[in-house]
Amino acid sequence: MKKNTSPLIGIVLAGMLALLGTSASADIGYQFVSVGNAGNANDSATGSLYGGVGYNYSIGQYDVTLNQYATFLSAVAQTDTHALYNPNLATDLNSAGISRTGSSGSYIYAVIGNGLRPVTYVSWFDAARFSNWLQNGQPTGLGEVAGSTEEGAYTLDGANTGVSISKNSNASYWIPSKNEWYKAAYYDPNKGGPGVGGYWTYATKSNSAPGNVVGGGTNQANYVNDLGADVYSVTQSSSYSTSQNYLTPVGAFTNSATAYSTYDQNGDVWNWSDAITGSSRGLQGGAWDSGASNLPSAGQNSIDPTFEGHDIGFRLASSVPEPTVAVSLILAGGLLLSRRKRPSAL
Repeated sequence: MKKNTSPLIGIVLAGMLALLGTSASADIGYQFVSVGNAGNANDSATGSLYGGVGYNYSIGQYDVTLNQYATFLSAVAQTDTHALYNPNLATDLNSAGISRTGSSGSYIYAVIGNGLRPVTYVSWFDAARFSNWLQNGQPTGLGEVAGSTEEGAYTLDGANTGVSISKNSNASYWIPSKNEWYKAAYYDPNKGGPGVGGYWTYATKSNSAPGNVVGGGTNQANYVNDLGADVYSVTQSSSYSTSQNYLTPVGAFTNSATAYSTYDQNGDVWNWSDAITGSSRGLQGGAWDSGASNLPSAGQNSIDPTFEGHDIGFRLASSVPEPTVAVSLILAGGLLLSRRKRPSAL
């Protein structure tokens, strides 16, 4: 079969890619889901302060994983100018997941154990630099510079302190606002009936506190179930061990998704948000070492954006269409071409 080299195909494909933006998230396997129903009301349980979002957007279906963050480190942090790697990622056995060997200028990173667990020991600034890296097309070998981690979704240019930085107007990937995170976690456009809409108390489509048994049960999450036996999710024991890894792989609670099909917005790791409270940034959703009071929509937190802990990770929001939308547009472009071409036999 003769190879089709028509320049029109190249023009249309280039136009489609320009329209969609490069699919940076596909390279590391980071998946987004669409959050529609723009213009939903704020949650009355918050005094009608939070949850309403006046536009459609996408949000990470899962937390950023160890595999994804290790790929990021390997791409930009051979020198690690801005301390994107915390050594506790290798030594804190409660959440250990990434090792670093070699010396500055030639650091090598490797995942420890199950790379589908969420990354921890990341500051708000680490998450912002990860966002920039995605926005800039995931360059490799440039280091932590303007075309890689320092500019893009956020203009950091070396900043590692303060809370005044906000996302740029052209951001394609960013740390979710409190409302964006909150809506994806607790809002259900069909709660109360098709098209009615309302909020659940927990990010498991439930008004009852979840259990914490890993697997396919409904209304489950990775947290300390302190409503009865005070047990950790992974061990189902009330005993704490310094040598036990308490993280679960993202999506491990397979039938406990939100209405928008996100996972682990309650439990596993706290998520950074863009919310600013005094000198702190927002934390959402609770973690593996949280009690039940941290999980509900009312139980949010905040902390210094430079803090890095064994129970703090992140997910991102995006304006980039889901892959299914991208494929549909490309297929539409192909259909347009086929209608312009003369039919030919295969």
